[in-house]
This record gives sequence, C-alpha cells and structure tokens, in this order.
Amino acid sequence: MPEITSLCQHISLPVHAEQLLQVQRLFHGRGRAYPGLHHVTVDWLPPVLLITLFAPETDQAIHKLAAQLHERVPQCETVKVQHRYISTGPMEVLFGQPVRELVVQEAGLKYKLQLGKNRNLGLFLDMRNGRQFVRKHAQDKRVLNLFAYTCGFSVAAIAGGAQSVFNIDMSRSALNSGRDNHQLNQQSLDKVRFDKLDIFKSFSRIKKHGPYDVLICDPPTLQKGSVDIARDYPKIIRRLAEFMAPRSSLLLCLNAPQLSEQFLLDMVEEHAPDYPFAYAIKPPEVFVDAQDKGLKTLFFTNDD
Repeated sequence: MPEITSLCQHISLPVHAEQLLQVQRLFHGRGRAYPGLHHVTVDWLPPVLLITLFAPETDQAIHKLAAQLHERVPQCETVKVQHRYISTGPMEVLFGQPVRELVVQEAGLKYKLQLGKNRNLGLFLDMRNGRQFVRKHAQDKRVLNLFAYTCGFSVAAIAGGAQSVFNIDMSRSALNSGRDNHQLNQQSLDKVRFDKLDIFKSFSRIKKHGPYDVLICDPPTLQKGSVDIARDYPKIIRRLAEFMAPRSSLLLCLNAPQLSEQFLLDMVEEHAPDYPFAYAIKPPEVFVDAQDKGLKTLFFTNDD
C-alpha cells in the first residue's frame, strides 16, 4: 500500500496564478482511481490546504504530507487535517494559524466556509460545474432550490439574473449561512426567500409560492429520521405538476454511491415523463471516479 505522501505526484496545480485564488479540490482519492489512496482528499481553500482522511494515518505520514503540500503551494499559509473517520469530523492544525472561518472565491462569487464547526465546510466542491450551469441558465427564471444547504445554487442563480429563488432546507443555520453568502456577494435579498421546512410535509407551501421555471434538487443520501433518498426522491418528482410551470426544467442531483444515473432516469420517466432527459453535468475533472459512484447531476427540460 503506498504512503499518502505519494499522492503529491498526482496533483497538477493550475498554470495561471489567478486560478490559485479559486477554491478547488487538488486530489480526490475517494473515486478509487489511485490504489491505496481512496481514503484521502486534498482541498485548496485559499490560503488553507485541507487534508481530509476517511481512515486513520500515522502522525508521521500526515505531517510529511503537510510539509510536501506546503512546499508545492507557496501561497499556503495554513495546513489542516480533518479526521472524517471520527463521527464529529474533528480538525487539527498542522502548520500555520488555527483558521476557523474564511471566505473563498469560485468563478467570481464568494462563499463563507467554516473549518471545524461541522463535518461539512459549507460548499461542496464537486458541484462547481452545477453552480456554473445554473448561473448560465437562470436569466429571468423563478427557481425552487430544495435541500438548499448554504444556498450555493441560489447565489449562482441570482448572479445569473434569476427573477427569484425559493430556498428550502431543514437546517436554519445552513440557511442563515446562505443569507450570509448572498450578502457577501452584495446581492439583494428582495428576490430570495429562505424557509426552514420539511419538504415532504410542505408541498402546499411550495405550491403557494410557485409556479417555478427551474427545480434544483440536491438531497442528502440519508438523514436519519427525515430522508432516505431511494424512497423519498420519487415523492417530489411525482408532484411536479402541482408547483412547476408548464414549460420548465429540472436539475436533479444524486450523491448516493449505491444509486446510478439510471435511478434518476427511470424515476423521471415513470413519474414525470413530460420532462425529457437533456444531458448530464459532470463534476470537475479532478473528481475522477473509477467506479462511477460519485456525484450525478442530470438536466431534464420541456422548455425548448
């Protein structure tokens, strides 16, 4: 089994210096494309390098990797490691200052990240192309953003000229972070709504604020007591006629390793056949996945 320090040979840094100002993943072992390194990822959150471990490593190996990464990225001021194999996902500083909160940039937009407060940082880097897609196609659209989390899609939609965005999530703190993200980008909140709701108990509320031209649905795979995506995703899709405009589009996301793109295709064909499949939006190239178990994002539309 190779040492984790060998992953540095697989990191290709951006050619242009300005690209290193952007938040991005530098190494993705979770796709099992690199034997023996499936338990490691490395993210560049300027000016922080974050090593995430999904299985234990020795302190010696971790500190050696941190030193190598710091040498590769001279703009780095702090190196942290997150131990995701522990339920709370604790972080520790390996080099530099104990940064707990920072603002990063992606395609000219700003997002607030929190390092160590929760297991997740506040922005899913594999969804970068999805956010760019929404920004490109949001002009004058009324957008419904389900499982909004910290509203990355909403920020992108407003930047793309959306008429309105309705963000729904079960977490008030996530939605509060979403409001902060809009304000970071000096976006007026007049066009944005944030509601803490259980989606599956709130279809009448969703309908009240519709109809919508675009549905974005990016659910968690499993949330104990609230969401089992294989069981619950169809409950949303079969009710589209209640709240979507006659000519509208669906951006459906799936991050369940045990479910393939075919799950989404079959579900829409069965429950919403009026929405033909258009194309898939792939994650950034760094998220190589040898087993095709990573993020799936499919676009369906009858708005031609």
